[in-house]
Amino acid sequence: MQVEAGAVADTSMVERPTRRILRDETLLVLALSLGASGVSALISFVGSVTKPGGLKEQAATLNASAAPGRPWLDLAWQLFGIATALVPVVLVAHFLMREGTSLRTLGFDRARPWPDLGRGAAIAAVIGSAGIAFYLAARGFGANLTVVPEALPDVWWKYPVLVLSAVQNAVLEEVIVVGYLLRRLAQLGWTPGTALVASSVLRGSYHLYQGIGGFFGNLVMGVVFVFLYRRWGRVGPLVVAHSLLDIGAFVGYALLAGKVGWLPTA
Repeated sequence: MQVEAGAVADTSMVERPTRRILRDETLLVLALSLGASGVSALISFVGSVTKPGGLKEQAATLNASAAPGRPWLDLAWQLFGIATALVPVVLVAHFLMREGTSLRTLGFDRARPWPDLGRGAAIAAVIGSAGIAFYLAARGFGANLTVVPEALPDVWWKYPVLVLSAVQNAVLEEVIVVGYLLRRLAQLGWTPGTALVASSVLRGSYHLYQGIGGFFGNLVMGVVFVFLYRRWGRVGPLVVAHSLLDIGAFVGYALLAGKVGWLPTA
């Protein structure tokens, strides 16, 4: 049947992307997000280990002021950074829609809020305590920089911005490094074991700016998160867990730094 000019095309038939397209889009997503962060962290790590003095004498600051002494401009920069960091997640959602699916396929939705919250809180409780002990030990052995989770001015928006930053980190990392990357690697024919290694090493790589401890600690976390994702089929609990871990680190440091002896400060 000949289609008349101006007729609306049938959108019910979704064209499946070729392996080459899937490979290229995956590389582009990583190049625009956490893959680039991994390269940046490696360069930073090389700079740290070649700098005079031990790693623990150096500091890695995560949430710093973007406009010291100008709180409203600083707030604008903070919100701009948080929003633009999530653009790769929107790009992933676009690529999934092209296939006829959505972020729901990765388990990033509100379909199971209470199970996601419960599982996420349990993960955070276990990993959080172990993570603090591992960080302190790694720093003690000189394998880690002193991590300064926040260095924002003491203004009204400080804690809301720290919470938003934590949630942004969680959404970006779990959607891309776990849900999206594992889906794409499976479509490209990677074995489950190889995909697990790739996801975990990537997670460790963009934390290398913190030192060897940051790399291996997050690599192990990556293995655990991949296992749980495959068990539950959802990144929702992982986003919750990661958000709680980062909120605890950012807000906890802001409240405790300089007030307790066991918490290293720059």
